[in-house]
Parts: sequence; structure tokens; C-alpha cells
Amino acid sequence: MKFRGFSICNETWGPGAGSVEAWPRVCADAQAAGYTGIELAPFTFAADCRDITQEMRRWITTVATDHGLSITALHWLLVSPPGLHIHTANAPLRQQTTNYLKALADLALDVGAPVMILGSPKARTLEDGDIFGALQRSQETLLHVATHLQGTAVRLCPEALPGPEADFLLTQEQAYALVQVCGHPNIGMMLDVKSMCSEDNGPAGLIAKYGDVCCHIHANDANRRGPGDGTTDFRAIAAALEPTHFDGWISVEVFDYTPDAMTIAKNSIGHLRSCFGLA
Repeated sequence: MKFRGFSICNETWGPGAGSVEAWPRVCADAQAAGYTGIELAPFTFAADCRDITQEMRRWITTVATDHGLSITALHWLLVSPPGLHIHTANAPLRQQTTNYLKALADLALDVGAPVMILGSPKARTLEDGDIFGALQRSQETLLHVATHLQGTAVRLCPEALPGPEADFLLTQEQAYALVQVCGHPNIGMMLDVKSMCSEDNGPAGLIAKYGDVCCHIHANDANRRGPGDGTTDFRAIAAALEPTHFDGWISVEVFDYTPDAMTIAKNSIGHLRSCFGLA
């Protein structure tokens, strides 16, 4: 199997995980738990990514590198500033959102993150049930950002999120269709295990279908906890991934932070290593 390694999302350590005091400790913990990658939620560093100075960006990268960690992705892209919306019919607001995504793209380039995960369900809520308009305007937004990234290795990946969490781009098939209609090398496909658990084909079946075109995987249980802390079959996931050409990162993303970050980090990677035959 050619995947790059196991990563973990930094907000596992709390919303202040990007502070000057916390970031070195977060990286040290991730390294000690056995990870070689770390995924960033930009809001943990600043409410507006444009306030993260070039000096701070260099420091973020250096601290991670000094702890043997690659920065694997940015996610939770539109948590802040509040009110942004990917496909709103409000043209000035959509332009503000596009501009902010471009600023996030610059952040990804500066810290060496190869992937941007575009989940953000509140920033893509349907307006008046207008699915056709949402698809059309989402395509326009993604392509504006992709053009900004042209010639780089960074890929923007729309994330499928099931209801009731979201009401637009609910399935992997819908996310893949948007990626395909965009047809741009800087727009890619990612898979989230929790979300795939809500579909009839399940994670293993969907990985068999989309693994060859997927560039990033979020590893979590259907219960929103870490791998191994529920009933999701990660051995079947590993087996489905084996024959694919997937060469990205497998990144632990949880939504329940109990009992504590280090326990989650250790237990998750221990279970993943066992399921992937790396224990």
C-alpha cells in the first residue's frame, strides 16, 4: 500500500491548539503517539487566516518539521469569519467567500499542505432549495480557487456530508460529480469514513469505487469518535484500499474529544496500525 502515513487533526487538542503556547506541545504529542503528519484547522491559529503573518506561517511549519511531522491538509475552512457561503445567490458575499478561500489557498501553500478539505456545512446550506443554482455557483467558486492554485500541487476537495449535518453534497457520488464537472487538476476527491458509513455501500464499497481518485481520507468512526472506539470495520477499509492507487494521507478526525487528546491519538493510531497490518 502506497499511502503516505497517518495524520491527526490539530483541533483534537482543543480550539486553542494553534496558539503559541499550545502548538509545540500538540506537535510533540502527535510525534510521541506515532504520527508523521498533522492536519490543521486554520481557526485554531486565527479567526481570519489573513491575520497569520508570514513569520507565523514559517514558525508553524518549522515546529511541525522539527517534530517529524508533515502538514497534511487544511480543513474546517469556513468556520470563521462568520457568514461566508460557497454558493449563495448574493454575489458580493460569494465573492468574499471566494477571496477568503484564495487566502486559505495561500496559507496551504505557505505551510506545505497538499490538500484543502471543503466541508463547512453551514457555508453551503441550500437557499430556497435551489440545488441547480447551488451546483452551478459552487462550481464557479471552486474553479476560481483552483485557478488561483494553478501550477501548484495543492488540491481543493469538496467533502460529502450526510443529512442532517448538511443538505447539499450529501453523498460521495454527488461530491465526485462536482469534481468531475469542474475538471480541474487542483480540484480533487476526498473520503470521510464517518460520512461513508451513512451510505448503503459503506466505507469499503465506496473506497473500492473511489479509492483510485481519492487524495485524502478522514479516519473516524460512525459514532464520531476515533478509529477503534466504535463498530466501524477498519480492517475491511484497509483491505478495500489495498488494491487502489491511493497515495495520500489517512488522517484521524474526531468530533468527540473525550477522554482527552493524547488518549484519542494513541488509541486511534494503534487501531489503524493493527488494521493496516503495521502493528
